[in-house]
Amino acid sequence: MMVKKLKALAQSDDSQLAEAVRTSAQQIWQAGLGAFAKAQEEGGKVFAKLVKEGTELQKRTQQLANGKVSDVTGTVVKMADNVSKQAAGSWDKLEQVFEDRVSRSLKSLGVPTQDDIQTLTKRVEELSKAVAALSGKKPAATKSASKPVAKKAAAKPAAKKVVAKKAARKTAAK
Repeated sequence: MMVKKLKALAQSDDSQLAEAVRTSAQQIWQAGLGAFAKAQEEGGKVFAKLVKEGTELQKRTQQLANGKVSDVTGTVVKMADNVSKQAAGSWDKLEQVFEDRVSRSLKSLGVPTQDDIQTLTKRVEELSKAVAALSGKKPAATKSASKPVAKKAAAKPAAKKVVAKKAARKTAAK
């Protein structure tokens, strides 16, 4: 539209042409200022909208990150529980192996076990009852039947007997 006006004015005189160019330039300038004002107005709105969307995105990513941290924490806790269970199992196995070896060593030395002592105690009680029944006397109450005998107390006399037996064998062998 502007081009048609300019062509028409080009055919008319120069002063009108200059006036038309000034008017057109002024309209272009005003349109540019209007576009700039509109861009500023819309730019502020766009900026505010971008800030709002960025805030929402940040909240979502924080929630997602917190969820991942929670998952990782749960996994680490499970792994720690498994490791501690395995360690406890290993200690139990090690303790059992140690107890078995000590038991075999004591047995090879001739040290009686607690079960052996309890069996002997029961036999002594039965024999005491049988002797008392045959003699017509009341059997004496034994204190050792009610209390278990400690392994250490039993181990010392038994160890002395083993040493004495070995010494007797060496003397007999000479």
